[in-house]
Amino acid sequence: MKLLVLFYSTYGHIYKMAEAVAEGAKSIDNIDVVIKQVPETLSDDLLAKIGALEARQAFKHIPVADPMELADYDAIIFGVPTRFGMMPAQMKAFLDSTGGLWAKGALIGKIGSVFTSTGTQHGGQESTILSFHTVLLHQGMLIAGLPYSFAGQSTMEEISGGSPYGASVVAGPDGGKVPNKFELDGAFFQGQHVARMVSRMK
Repeated sequence: MKLLVLFYSTYGHIYKMAEAVAEGAKSIDNIDVVIKQVPETLSDDLLAKIGALEARQAFKHIPVADPMELADYDAIIFGVPTRFGMMPAQMKAFLDSTGGLWAKGALIGKIGSVFTSTGTQHGGQESTILSFHTVLLHQGMLIAGLPYSFAGQSTMEEISGGSPYGASVVAGPDGGKVPNKFELDGAFFQGQHVARMVSRMK
């Protein structure tokens, strides 16, 4: 059974969450977990201007996915930052190139799940995940979120992301806040939850 963690990250927050998601998925027996990223569409010059070029070096070793390979997996957990309450253009461009998979029904019945990040508490985490679900539903995928059995979702100890729709991280307006324990635990739980679902379905 194969599970793909597919992400786009600008400053590394989503990459850190993707690692935690993958670790959670790997905790379930007989699940082959792969981490990949979608292609970057911004030039190095522009990435340097927004302070992202150096941050992206931390995950430059992660291979870039091909859209057609999505059919090879039993579940796909997508990770994206928020852009105006929706997924960023990089991920949308990648998904827009999966029309061939849609035409064949290649993703029907596979599990899809989403995690995200924002700069502020109310920066669109839930709308990003929910709007992402629209694409998954058009592909015929089964949607999994982050159930309330993850107790950290209700924490009041510190500002943290996380909703029943999926794990998330509040990165701070300047991107200076790294994922905290509750956010990473939520990502781990989501990966474990999806992998467990795949295992039961098989």
